[in-house]
Amino acid sequence: LEAACVRQELYNQRWRPPAHAIAQLAHSSRSMRLAPRGAAVAQTTILGFGSLLSEQSSRLTFPDLENFRLVRVPNYRRLMQHPASIFFQRSIADPQKKNWCSLSAEPCAGASFVACAFEVVFEGEQRAAYELREEEFDVVSAPYTTLDGAPAGEGLLCAQWTDEGYKRKYGDAVYEERYGRYGVQQIWGWPRDCGATPCPVYLRHCVLAAEKAGEIASDSFLDETWLVDRQTTVRQFLETHPEVMSTRPPPELAGRYSG
Repeated sequence: LEAACVRQELYNQRWRPPAHAIAQLAHSSRSMRLAPRGAAVAQTTILGFGSLLSEQSSRLTFPDLENFRLVRVPNYRRLMQHPASIFFQRSIADPQKKNWCSLSAEPCAGASFVACAFEVVFEGEQRAAYELREEEFDVVSAPYTTLDGAPAGEGLLCAQWTDEGYKRKYGDAVYEERYGRYGVQQIWGWPRDCGATPCPVYLRHCVLAAEKAGEIASDSFLDETWLVDRQTTVRQFLETHPEVMSTRPPPELAGRYSG
């Protein structure tokens, strides 16, 4: 019951897009391969590579998920490169310090990382909640393999997008509400030397989630996740910024940002 209340509270705190954006979400066939509403029940595979590496965290968003497992995503690089508006809304990132970076996947031939995969049934509010949760991404259908490298299927992956695509979908007013009013005039395409760093509370959350998933997932997160410069790994960043792992979330967000 307590977990359900937390989920509902967090959902209520989420930003609601205007009516035209909701309509676009309902009818968009962008890169997502989702079962049509009203169709026969079908499962969709989700690929998680940050906080979702923790099954406990995944179940906050997908309480009825099935077959949680570790997999490898080839030909994508895991990056902490873009600002997430929710960090500003929750006051856990400072636009002036540029400590705002969240995770995304960038196409990169030859790269790979360990992720989790699980199946869900998208119907009713669960589909809408997923689309709103990942609103700044290009959600693509990406192949994944077993940890041994055998092809295992395709799943939905949160890949980098463009500001132009975001504005086309949600409009300039939403862009201003979500980013501009915080003094952030760009979501995607930050130069490698921009100096942006991971959101400390979120990075700690992801590190703890990866640890819960086991050594394979944890080592991959530390060594196969890169900062915006594409040169510094998360492990290297934490070695020079050990204070990150002692950066606690505000008390009201402790259940959401603790792995």
